[in-house]
Amino acid sequence: MGDKSFRVAVVGATGAVGNLMVQVLEERAFPVAELKLLASARSVGRTLKFKGGSIAVEELREDSFKDIEVALFSAGGSVSRKFGPVAAESGCIVIDNSSAFRMDPKVPLIVPEVNPEAVIPRPGIIANPNCSTIQMVVALKPIFDAVGIRRIVVTTFQAVSGTGKRAIEELRQQVAQLSEGRPITREIYPHQIAFNCFPHIGAFLDNGFTEEEMKMVNETRKIFNDPDIAVCATTVRIPVYFGHSESVNIETRRPISVAEVRDLLGRAEGVVVVDDPARAGYPLPIHAAGRDETFVGRIRQDPSVENGLAMWVVADNIRKGAATNAVQIAELLLARNMI
Repeated sequence: MGDKSFRVAVVGATGAVGNLMVQVLEERAFPVAELKLLASARSVGRTLKFKGGSIAVEELREDSFKDIEVALFSAGGSVSRKFGPVAAESGCIVIDNSSAFRMDPKVPLIVPEVNPEAVIPRPGIIANPNCSTIQMVVALKPIFDAVGIRRIVVTTFQAVSGTGKRAIEELRQQVAQLSEGRPITREIYPHQIAFNCFPHIGAFLDNGFTEEEMKMVNETRKIFNDPDIAVCATTVRIPVYFGHSESVNIETRRPISVAEVRDLLGRAEGVVVVDDPARAGYPLPIHAAGRDETFVGRIRQDPSVENGLAMWVVADNIRKGAATNAVQIAELLLARNMI
């Protein structure tokens, strides 16, 4: 990456994704000259480990970005809307993990393996896509480039870590309560999550879909730069800690064989093909957890429609689906001398 190093801030550093952003910066040896950890006032005084030392968390304020060159935001949409433009105006490049700017036509929405060309010089703010969108487009990009995609029908099976630390604890607590015959307590989700699942992620909209489902529709079109792709999504919360799974059914514009798809995906950046059903070989969230790749299996023709394909896609939602993708965007900017 060269000899230059950068002053980096992580906003929302004490959250599940913020914690991981700090870890991934170290794991991937991003050239950090100084790391500033920012969060709300209630987190001030906490420390996080980085490169063998401890860094104290500071309160996020409008003057927090003086001399900061790159800021990774993962503190929710309202914080991003308030402080993202402030950081960008100070000369900092903001890589934002919330949904606040994703559909802004002036803001690039980037998955480095998929649409690096969409990064623009001096971008100000760059949006990190939704976790479930990221893994799907990583898996579909080689097919999209080869034969085009007309339609996508996707059902997701999403881990509780996508909701945050308190949801992880709620699942743990409910499993313990049920195993001990005690009444469950519920604060985060509208229903019991332990040993259950429900098709409800984000608020329901007037069209009957949820916010999460429409994110997948709109973000996929923007990332592929193809407003004509038809996308129908159903998003489901399941009692898994880490790793989103997706059943993805596509109609391609031109024919392609399963063997060709396996070959394309086997050579694709960031993709691991696990497709040996005779030996129960297919992607599992327990295998994807802690990994940065997107895993694809159960690749098969869909005979019910012309040029139909079905597959199963799994990735760690807070790594590739959030923290790792954000750091990869910073690496892309560095490789292109944009920071």
